[in-house]
Formats: sequence, C-alpha cells, structure tokens
Amino acid sequence: MTLEDLNKKYDELQLKWGDKNLHSIYNGGCSEQPDICFVFMNPTGRNIASSKEWHGIHSPWIGTKNIWTLFYRLNLISEDIYIRIRDKLGKDWDEDFAIEVYDDVIRHHFFITNLGKCTQVDARVLPDSVFLEYRDLLFNELDIIKPKVVILFGNQVSSIVLNKKISVSTNRKKEEKIITSNNQYIAYTTYYPIGNGIFNIDKAIEDISWIIDKYRFNK
Repeated sequence: MTLEDLNKKYDELQLKWGDKNLHSIYNGGCSEQPDICFVFMNPTGRNIASSKEWHGIHSPWIGTKNIWTLFYRLNLISEDIYIRIRDKLGKDWDEDFAIEVYDDVIRHHFFITNLGKCTQVDARVLPDSVFLEYRDLLFNELDIIKPKVVILFGNQVSSIVLNKKISVSTNRKKEEKIITSNNQYIAYTTYYPIGNGIFNIDKAIEDISWIIDKYRFNK
C-alpha cells in the first residue's frame, strides 16, 4: 500500500463525512522515516487546496498562516519561506508556492497530516465516531512513512489514536506508544495550537522543543 492508495480511501470518506463541494486534504512532507509526524485534527475550507479548482498538492495548512509560525519558532521551516508565508494572503498562494513550502518541510525532515481528512466548511467539532473511521488509515500512513516520533495535537485526537482517555494538560512530555498491526511508534501529546488553542501555542512549542532536544533532531 502507498500513500496514493490511501488518498483514494480519503476521497471516498470525504463524500461521506466532508463537504461535497470541497476536496479532501491528505498529508505532506518527508515521507521516508521523518524525524517527526505531526497529527492534527481535520482540515477546513480555509485550506485553499480544498477548492475543486485547485490542481496542486492537497496537503495540510495551504493558504493559512498561524501554524507556520509554530513551525518557524521550532526551527522547522526556513526564515525565507516563513517571511513569504507571512507576506501572502491565503488566496495568493499558488500551486508552485505550495510545493516550495512543502519542499522546505521535506528538507527539515518532518511530515504533516490530520487524523481526519474530511474537509469541512468551518471548524465545526466532529464526533469521535467520524475520527474512528480514519484511525486505521492513519496507522497505515505511519507504517508507510515510519516516523521516529509522532506528535498528537489535542485531547480528542490523542484519545482516539492512543485508544484511551487523554488530557493533554496532565500528559505533557510523557512517552506513549502507538501500536499498529505492523509496528509501534513513540508518541507524545500536546496542546492544539490553532483556533481557540492559539493561547496554548507557547506550551505546545515548549513541549515540542523538549522532544526535538531529547531526540537531537536538529543536531
């Protein structure tokens, strides 16, 4: 199985759980043993790659700003790319610039994905039952890319992926295991740093910086 094979399944689930006028968003970045796989919740229509008129890569956070501040503060994207992101309106991203951004992600050896790939018009809360339909597919992703560490954002994503109740506030910097049918992966949970969670971005950066230092990913 390849990531492209999984994309076909994600498109099927978009018709079931996402907005039918939007395209599903897959993943992006270093797909061969990345240092870190970042797992977010689910995409929204703010990602301009969800438009049916977009013909480029369908990767997370295209046309947005705030998440790239987190990656920049973690030294996971170059200053030049970050400045260009900050200077662009979302609608001004084009398909070539999206590839430039994700080429930079690849050079920094990390991978970005969502637990749910079903794009919604807005940031509405999805029930656990929707995310549960994606869990085994996420495990397939992990078995394809084989990350050294997985970082899960937020209580809901962490609880579903780890199959137990997680409160990030009491689980910071605690090593967990994700066990798939073929392997197991080191995982950590941290605060969701976007939307209402933007107030916790400094805590998320503290936790992720600690993980990067522990595993010497930037050395």
